[in-house]
Amino acid sequence: MNRLLLIGTISLDQSLAALIPLDVDLLDRLDAVGHLWRMIQGKRVPPDSRLTAQRRRRLRHMLQAVDGRAAGASYREIAEAIYGAPRVASDPWKTSALRDATIDLVKDGLSLIAGDYRRLLRHRRRS
Repeated sequence: MNRLLLIGTISLDQSLAALIPLDVDLLDRLDAVGHLWRMIQGKRVPPDSRLTAQRRRRLRHMLQAVDGRAAGASYREIAEAIYGAPRVASDPWKTSALRDATIDLVKDGLSLIAGDYRRLLRHRRRS
């Protein structure tokens, strides 16, 4: 769990220290400390590179899909809301790639809700 603990009062002219666990999230934590330092120093903070426009769009679709499913919508109805009815109708539903994509959106959205959202905070890196 990430925490920011300030002991006593601080002013911007005094030095601060960061205690960072040496774990699998080290590089992300260092990046966060760098952003915090830039902000404290009044420097330009670079944009967050963890979520590309494509990932943001997929996240939005995941939430729409889970909301639709929770409201009782069928996968086809969810696909029509996300991709548009004409596009969904262009292929047979049972073999449609949009059907598979919609099912994946619901599955992945439920996974995020169940706690997997934490991976959004990590940069994608090669192993």
